[in-house]
Amino acid sequence: MKSLISATLLFIMLFYSVGSSGKWFEDSQGIMGTNIHVELWSDSAQQGEQAIQAVMEEMQRINQAMSPYIESSELSKLNKYATQDFVTVSKELFDLIWLSVELAKETDGAFDITFASVGYLYNYRESQKPQQGQIIDLLKAINYRHIKFDPAEQRIFFAHPNVKIDLGGIAKGHAVDNAIALLKKSGIKHALVTAGGDTKLLGDRLGKPWMVGIRDPRDRTKQAVVLPLADTGLSTSGDYERYFEQDGKRYHHILSPKTGESAYEVQSVSIIGRSSTLNDALSTAVFVLGVQKGMDLLNRTPGYDGIIVDNQRKLHYSNALVE
Repeated sequence: MKSLISATLLFIMLFYSVGSSGKWFEDSQGIMGTNIHVELWSDSAQQGEQAIQAVMEEMQRINQAMSPYIESSELSKLNKYATQDFVTVSKELFDLIWLSVELAKETDGAFDITFASVGYLYNYRESQKPQQGQIIDLLKAINYRHIKFDPAEQRIFFAHPNVKIDLGGIAKGHAVDNAIALLKKSGIKHALVTAGGDTKLLGDRLGKPWMVGIRDPRDRTKQAVVLPLADTGLSTSGDYERYFEQDGKRYHHILSPKTGESAYEVQSVSIIGRSSTLNDALSTAVFVLGVQKGMDLLNRTPGYDGIIVDNQRKLHYSNALVE
């Protein structure tokens, strides 16, 4: 009897020592013009800390390569020289721009990285917007068809003198996907990585789903929806991320490629799917398309679902979320 009790006690001690050896690690840093947040579970302090550091370094690397605000970035150099001749770029940048153009085709131009041809004239921190005449003059430069590729030499050319591109609608999603891939490679099985409105989940939260909120577009202290999710991604585009108000009108960073001005039919769009890169781009495209066309796009895109908050603050769900 004593031996049975001793064996039971030993089992309990071993169970709790193993079960309590791991812990949650987390960190937040300002990178890519937004808040980068990481949470992960690790049995080892060294593994946990190194994994978080690897994520932050990857975010910094992508920012240095793809920020249009860093003069030395690969993207800035492309914007500077690609209107003159073909420019050789890294495979990573080439592939992401290629994907962006393919998505532009699929979304009938609603997602178009050449929006920056006008978009660069907006300064949301200084509450500055371009004059109507400037928009009209540059509007023809907004057209993904101006981006020409030379796949054999990994080169890109802009076939219009005023074209500029901005990967703000896809680069953060790409960075989040890369971060989760790094965590998987390091042996992490439970994690959350967020870059602004882009979140990706690795596994669940130790047997429970992650509870991910979609914020109320008009009240940062409230959630419009809270979703139980695991091993997937959620990206939200909202008119509250970068904006200013002038003469009773909100000027925000999600521009319609057709007008060069802010899109106003909705306040936020959230996309759920396995690829944060696609989630990021789709949330922008659906925002620009509006409720009807946006939902039509989602309902014909397998594996991706969405929630729209329209400009009357009404919630709309894609078909798979209400079935």
